[in-house]
Amino acid sequence: MVEDFTPKRYFVTGATGFIGHRVAKRLLERGHAVVALARSPHRASDLRKAGAVVVQGDILSRASLRRGMDGVDGVFHLAGRYELGRRHHPGMEEVNVDGTRNVLRVMRELGVSRGVYTSTTLVFGDTKGTEVDENHYYDGPHLSEYARTKWIAHYRIAKTMIFEGLPLVIVQPGAVYGPGDRSLISLMLQDHLRGRLPAVPRRALFSWAHADDVAEGHVRAMHSGRIGESYILSGPAHTLKEVVNVAAKISRRRPPILTLEPAVVRTMAAAISPFEGLMPVPSHYASETLRMVAGHTFASTSGKAMRDLDYEARTIHNGLKGTLTDLAARLTKPRADTPTR
Repeated sequence: MVEDFTPKRYFVTGATGFIGHRVAKRLLERGHAVVALARSPHRASDLRKAGAVVVQGDILSRASLRRGMDGVDGVFHLAGRYELGRRHHPGMEEVNVDGTRNVLRVMRELGVSRGVYTSTTLVFGDTKGTEVDENHYYDGPHLSEYARTKWIAHYRIAKTMIFEGLPLVIVQPGAVYGPGDRSLISLMLQDHLRGRLPAVPRRALFSWAHADDVAEGHVRAMHSGRIGESYILSGPAHTLKEVVNVAAKISRRRPPILTLEPAVVRTMAAAISPFEGLMPVPSHYASETLRMVAGHTFASTSGKAMRDLDYEARTIHNGLKGTLTDLAARLTKPRADTPTR
């Protein structure tokens, strides 16, 4: 890949998020100007200190999108809502679908010459043990509201607008992890470090991608991706059990003793479901989460990104080292209201 070092001005949605923050920092480090859209500007204070222009706004507000996007050379649209569990469903379609439509329409109206939209490999559904590429197509039913809304944004909005002439590249991260993660992956690893992970589901498999590799893949997609193409940004495929076993070796803690069969996990999901409307259920025990890991596989290959973008994904062992160090530091850090001596 021959990188273009000409300084450019980029608009980034989701710049305070897990991947978006990394993308914005990489752009700044390469000498580009960054306009970061943030609902809460104080969360982007470090980006402002690094030289970014922070615009207060929301992807549901086309006026704020126009303010930030006017005059830029490219758009990175990473903002989205990702949670599992019925209590998180309200507003998810509005953000993931309507928000994406707003961003891409404003990009078209302003004549921005290039954009990168962050989709997900979850739009492919359960790959049933097969490692799929960008040509794979699945139209439901979906195992989560997140997957359903991202499928709509991917196929009915982004793909349709590409067909209509929008100069857009789509990237599709796999199961993303890394320092600073606060997702369900992070919760699972935290429980392991605390010795509170008694069991892991059997056969649930994902293609794992470190957040730093995914962020780099975004930047390379902007510079070298072919307009109209999609690029999977994933990594090596491992079951949850394999990942926890690797974490156990690194952390020198015992791995969980029990392995749950898919049928058991599905039964647990069915038992929890009736109570979710009556009481708050932690996301990692929500019926939607349990259905996701009940023997399903989400395997994908990044061969195309490796060829076109020189994308590289680190091994799960190398990626988990820093991730576990970060988690351990967070677990031992005193809370703000905890007195210290």
